[in-house]
Amino acid sequence: MENDRRTRLTPDERRAQLVALGVAFLADNPLDQLTIDDLSARAGVSRGLLFHYFGSKQGLHREVVRTARDAMLHATEPVDGLPPLDRLHDTLERIVAFVREHSGTFYSLVRGVASGDTEVRQVVEEARAEQAERVVAVFLELGAADTPMLRIALRSWIAFAEEALVESAIGTDLASEEIVGFLERSARGVVDALG
Repeated sequence: MENDRRTRLTPDERRAQLVALGVAFLADNPLDQLTIDDLSARAGVSRGLLFHYFGSKQGLHREVVRTARDAMLHATEPVDGLPPLDRLHDTLERIVAFVREHSGTFYSLVRGVASGDTEVRQVVEEARAEQAERVVAVFLELGAADTPMLRIALRSWIAFAEEALVESAIGTDLASEEIVGFLERSARGVVDALG
């Protein structure tokens, strides 16, 4: 009798494995190219198992994007106890490092908003909202007034920062410190422009 080489996993372990394979796929491919057929072949499981866990291709995409988003947010979580501008600097250093280490995944996340699936777009928007709140907290601690315009300005800065990260941290040899400094100055400039 031939040895079965597939590892028996618990349902939670199998689901986590499938999501991890999907996240790894994002490193080199756009989200819309991730298919049930391809992922089931990579994992050595039936298509039906993926439908069981995720319900649909869109359900798989949402879970893959959610997991990639959570990894990015965790890797860039502000360090408690640092003064506000030091915390901003540290967070920006870590986001630049994350983007450089996971450029394909970051690109897929920020460009994943083009997905036709509103729930996938919502997952990405939640990451943007979280990043914006982190930056808002820095400037509130520095004495900025908590106004709608401050929140609009810094939410807009997040979109600017994403594009700057895509353009500078992916595929260029700019020093990380140069990118971090530019992002720091631009965030402060946005807040200063509010008057």
